[in-house]
Amino acid sequence: MAPPANANADANANPSQKVLQYENFINEVLKTDLQKVLEQRDAVYEKISQYLQLKNTIQSLQESGSQQLKTDVDLGCNFFVQAEVEDSSRIFVAVGYGFFVEMNHDEALRFIDKKTSQLTAFTDQLTKDSAKIKANIRMVLEGLRELQGLTDLPESRRRDVF
Repeated sequence: MAPPANANADANANPSQKVLQYENFINEVLKTDLQKVLEQRDAVYEKISQYLQLKNTIQSLQESGSQQLKTDVDLGCNFFVQAEVEDSSRIFVAVGYGFFVEMNHDEALRFIDKKTSQLTAFTDQLTKDSAKIKANIRMVLEGLRELQGLTDLPESRRRDVF
């Protein structure tokens, strides 16, 4: 008994349908996951930058020895007003989740060191996660290459990087 005439067409359509499914998986799942992880890592780098800027400000306050401080305060929408702080020996530091804690300079510096090391460890984990996602994308692309019957470039056309 001969196979139905449609069976041969279905067998040929099946690999192309698989290719479309894998391409959708790459574009809709893996690439969006990668983008989310990289955006999250950038946000953590921004927090680290803010903490290091605060650390530099505290150190310059300690070096100057002055208790008074004149600064510009952002009211929002880039509207600034000049402010004068009479006693800058204690400051409020954002500790997370919208909470601020009043600290002296030494306490703030210790907190900033701990917080930046914690955030750095978190960025390292996010970097590893992004590398895993990139590896998964590469693996799916290799599977697509095999499904489509594409071959690697010949050795003579490849170049050494180093």
